[in-house]
Amino acid sequence: MTFRATRLIGFIGLFMAAASFLAATQSPAGDKLPELNVGYIYTTHHSPFIVAMAKGEEFRDFGVYLRPVVDKMKYELMDGDTPLALFNIIVNKSGAETTTMFAQGNMDMALASGTAIMAGIDQGTKMKILCPTHVDGMSLVFPPQSTLSGWDQVAAHIKAAQQPVKIGYHSPTSAPRIVIEGALKQAGFTVTQDANQQHADVLLVDLKDTANFIPALTSGQVDAWVGPAPHPEVSEMKKVGHIALDLRDLPPAGAWHNFPCCVLAARDEVIAANPVAVGKTVELLGKSAEWCNGHKAEEGKAMAAWTGSPAEAVEKSNIVFTTAATENWMKGQGTYLDMLNSMDKFRGQLKGKTLHEAQDVLFDLRFTTTK
Repeated sequence: MTFRATRLIGFIGLFMAAASFLAATQSPAGDKLPELNVGYIYTTHHSPFIVAMAKGEEFRDFGVYLRPVVDKMKYELMDGDTPLALFNIIVNKSGAETTTMFAQGNMDMALASGTAIMAGIDQGTKMKILCPTHVDGMSLVFPPQSTLSGWDQVAAHIKAAQQPVKIGYHSPTSAPRIVIEGALKQAGFTVTQDANQQHADVLLVDLKDTANFIPALTSGQVDAWVGPAPHPEVSEMKKVGHIALDLRDLPPAGAWHNFPCCVLAARDEVIAANPVAVGKTVELLGKSAEWCNGHKAEEGKAMAAWTGSPAEAVEKSNIVFTTAATENWMKGQGTYLDMLNSMDKFRGQLKGKTLHEAQDVLFDLRFTTTK
């Protein structure tokens, strides 16, 4: 084969590849598909979205599904045979990082803790919470040799300590961190982030990333940490941690049951420009959530293959996946708002606001059920 022929074949190959990619990003009418940067975090709190990516066209019977373009990186949001949007997938380390990207205009839609989204909205980022992704799934973890079990024993341990009990968290605006601080304060404990305040009962330590949970506990940097599933379950399986308390069991009794954590959010201009795609994304999350609830073993396998989390740890989690913005879920959001205000976390448009006053600023629930 001549050099010229080889070059010609190469050019033809490149042309066909480019044509295939362009075809993948065109709607049947010939219009270019909207490209949306969509973020998530490596946590079972985001299982419905991760599983939807992992299953891809296996979820075709849902009517709405994700068709892989580049595995783990690009997906078409499909409504039957019709592509609605091209998703550029972004993996975030925390909700705080997610909201920063929203503020920069580099994130269009993402899963993150509701508290992180609230913090971003307070700071002026124009975005809305669209629906929950789950309830529950947060725990307090002590070293593996610990025998602490339940709130009463944890509280007694804190009271008996000669110095502040150091509890780590992965993000300043994460739901586990907000819940533990709020509950401890409500129970009468003094909580600080200043290591010089040795009179405090609890010192909260920013570990920056979930990857630092186990090293921080093993090294003694913290006495315990609070975090989302599957990290607590994984730590027990690896015998490097002991779940002393599910946060749903914090006092007052029952107040934290079925409590919200992560949500799907999007920038206002993205919602306005792509209402059909946004609505179908919520629909897909809802159907995938229902599937995950009914197929825990298969969810575990999918998550293990995707994130490396042991399938058994995923199965052990007490998470309930849902996109329904129920009255109880909304009440939980009000609790978060009140707690964040009581802790003086807001400086902008949410400062001093009640849920009723802030509802239109925080939520756009037209795409999900509210019953």
